[in-house]
Amino acid sequence: MSWFNRAKPKDVWEDPVEQPLGDIEAAQRIRAICRAAADCAEKVGASSGRPPPKHQPERDRYERAARVAMEIAMKISDGLVRDAAVREIVGLCMKAKNIKTARTLFRAIHAPSIKADVLKEHPTLRDERA
Repeated sequence: MSWFNRAKPKDVWEDPVEQPLGDIEAAQRIRAICRAAADCAEKVGASSGRPPPKHQPERDRYERAARVAMEIAMKISDGLVRDAAVREIVGLCMKAKNIKTARTLFRAIHAPSIKADVLKEHPTLRDERA
């Protein structure tokens, strides 16, 4: 039964990048990573009250995807494109109920229109001190 011995397919965020990405390509890659990791982030978010070992593989996948997406976002030079990309990562963090990371990333968004859209989607990110 050779189908049991098949190699696990690579995740989008594990694919090597052959050349430096431009801002638009980097934002597209972040969007692809966040969409591919959405299912495991939702499982992590849904299992917040359950024992961690059951969903540890999903948690690991989510954390790797978020880390790679954040590393790519840091290299984007255009502020508006970077803010749009960070918005995607905030959405991924919110699916995993990782509020602490989502708040930190939300504070990194400078564009008022993107910030307002994120607050519409995720009102829990509103700063309590303001």
